[in-house]
Amino acid sequence: MPTEINNRTLVIAEAGVNHNGNEDVAFNLIDAAIDAGADIIKFQTFKADSLVTKNAMKAQYQIENTSGDSSQFDMLKKLELSDHIYKRLNIYCKKNKIEFLSTAFDTSSLHFLVNELGLKRLKIPSGEITNLPLILEYAKTGLPIIISSGMSSLYEIKLALGVLAFGYLNKLNRPSIEEFEKSFLLEEGQKLLKERVTLLHCVTEYPAPEDEINLNAMQSMKELFGVAIGYSDHTEGIMAPLVAVSLGANVIEKHFTLDRSMEGPDHKASLEPGKLTELIKSIRQVEKMMGDGEKQVMPSEKKNQLIARKSIVAAKPIKKGEIFTEFNLTFKRPASGKSPSSYWDLLDQKAKKNYSKDDFI
Repeated sequence: MPTEINNRTLVIAEAGVNHNGNEDVAFNLIDAAIDAGADIIKFQTFKADSLVTKNAMKAQYQIENTSGDSSQFDMLKKLELSDHIYKRLNIYCKKNKIEFLSTAFDTSSLHFLVNELGLKRLKIPSGEITNLPLILEYAKTGLPIIISSGMSSLYEIKLALGVLAFGYLNKLNRPSIEEFEKSFLLEEGQKLLKERVTLLHCVTEYPAPEDEINLNAMQSMKELFGVAIGYSDHTEGIMAPLVAVSLGANVIEKHFTLDRSMEGPDHKASLEPGKLTELIKSIRQVEKMMGDGEKQVMPSEKKNQLIARKSIVAAKPIKKGEIFTEFNLTFKRPASGKSPSSYWDLLDQKAKKNYSKDDFI
């Protein structure tokens, strides 16, 4: 699968805009992600002018967590980072062996990430899943793509995957809904989706209510779409991502911040560095516990087989030539003698020697 690292869950520490537009905070977030053991740190690359209209209202959670901005535009303008800063962040990540990733919210930002920063993997956010022209531009890069599915219906997800298939196939046909649907059904389209796409289940609310998380939807989407699956988490705490890993998530994405008390739209729904460390450590523990799925005798168990299992023994003294019956045989620990599975083969046979009570047969 495109997003697995040696069968490990790929952990994305989502810094997002929790740098608050401050370069120093952005670098500190990278350090925190490294210390926590994350595989990837992800930012968000955009220009407010290209992302939102001047008068677009803020979401309720944004209103509650920010002040002084009357619109999304004003809020997002303060959260921009320059191309020069992104280049510095990318270089710093390479130097410190953590993958730099950023979500592009427009074509210009996408081309910058691919052509100037040289990203080898891309992430499409939930809010862009119906922005089919932008998704097509993502697909034309040919790169592996992680796509979140918050706020989406199954049809919208299938259509987005169809756009990716169409773009990966590099079809010359004029883009259309019909062409996207055809591309999704093509054998080669399915093959490319399986090789390059990971679909993240997500509930787009900050924080997301526990009773709406619906983690079983991951398996439903895997069965329906046949691609690798993961989970982008907006709940409070770390339980939901751990359950997602136990259900087969190949990727976990989690927002984090240096300080949840900072002002900004996403801080309250983010983990602080200590909790991020705990999450990643716990994910690695869950991975160990999940194993390879093959039922077998484990090395640590073997020494206990002799102690915990039973043998066929004499329930009372048995004389040579006496018939073995259900009344003179029983089963007791340890397993040094004949297995109880041989019980029926012994019945009605004659004892070849004398047995005292508890002697192995």
